[in-house]
Amino acid sequence: MGKYINPFTDWGFKRLFGQEFSKPLLISFLNDLLVDELHVKDLTFRDKELLPPTKDQRGIICDVYCETDTGDRFIVEMQNRWQPNFLDRSICYACRSILDQVDKGRAEREDAYKFLPVYTICFMNYMPHTDEVSKFRTDIVLADKDTKTQVSNKLRFIYLALPLFEKKAEECVTDFEKWIYVLKHMEALSRMPFTAQKEIFKQLEDYADSHRLTKKEWEAYENSLWVVRDNMACMAAAEREAREKGHAEGHAEGMKQGRAEGRAEEKKAIAKQFLAMGLTVEQVAQGSGLSIEEVKGLQ
Repeated sequence: MGKYINPFTDWGFKRLFGQEFSKPLLISFLNDLLVDELHVKDLTFRDKELLPPTKDQRGIICDVYCETDTGDRFIVEMQNRWQPNFLDRSICYACRSILDQVDKGRAEREDAYKFLPVYTICFMNYMPHTDEVSKFRTDIVLADKDTKTQVSNKLRFIYLALPLFEKKAEECVTDFEKWIYVLKHMEALSRMPFTAQKEIFKQLEDYADSHRLTKKEWEAYENSLWVVRDNMACMAAAEREAREKGHAEGHAEGMKQGRAEGRAEEKKAIAKQFLAMGLTVEQVAQGSGLSIEEVKGLQ
C-alpha cells in the first residue's frame, strides 16, 4: 500500500473533499479551479452522508453551498467517476439540483423559478472516447450558438479527463496544475510535492497519509479501494473486447501494413494508464492483452 491514499476511491474522495475538517482543501481547490472568475470564502455541505446509497450512483459527491467574497452564492456538485459514458448522467444530476431548488407549489409567483447557479465538476478517471471530450479540461456553459456569448450562468459543467493531463511536476506552473498533478499521482508518490510553494499541500499531505488512518478508517478505505479496482478491471475487459471486435472487423476489410505494431503500442499505452491507476499486474495484463512479463517490463 502506498504512503498516500487513492483520492479517487469513494472513501478517499470523501475524506479529502467531503468532510468538515478538510473543508479548506475543497475551498482551495475550487479557488484554483475558478481562478480569476470568483473566490470562494466559505462553503456548507448540503448533506451529512456524502456517499450514494446505491451502486448505480456510486461516485457522486453531493452538493455544497458556496459563498464568494462578494456575497454571491452558488452550488457545486462534485462527481468522481471510474466508468465511461456518464456525460448524460452528469447533466441529469445537475438538473436534479436545479429542480430541488424550485418551489413547485408556487408556480404563479415571480420568484418561484429563481435558483442558485449549479457548477458540476467531474473527474473522469479513464481515457475518454472521442464523442465525450478530447482535452484534459472541458468547460461547458449556456451560450448563444452563433455569437458564443454566455446567456446564463445558472448551469456550468467542468470535465477533467485525468489521463489527458500529462505534465510532469516541474512543468506545473499554476496552482491548479499542481492540484491535478498531486491528485493524479498521489497513490504512487513517496513524498508530497509543492509543500514549500503552497501551504495547503501540507494539510493535504496530513489527511492523505495512509499511515495516519485508524483501523476503522483503514478498513473502510481498503473496501473502497477494492471497489475501484474491480470497476477498473471490468472496464478494462470491456475495452479489450471492443478492441478485439474492431480488429476482427478490420481484418475482414483488409488491414493495412503496420497495424499490428500500432496495436502493440496501444496496448502498452493502455497498460501504463492502468498501472498508474493502481491496478495489479494481473489486472493490467487481463485488461490490456499483454502478458504478465510484458506488464512487469513497463513498471
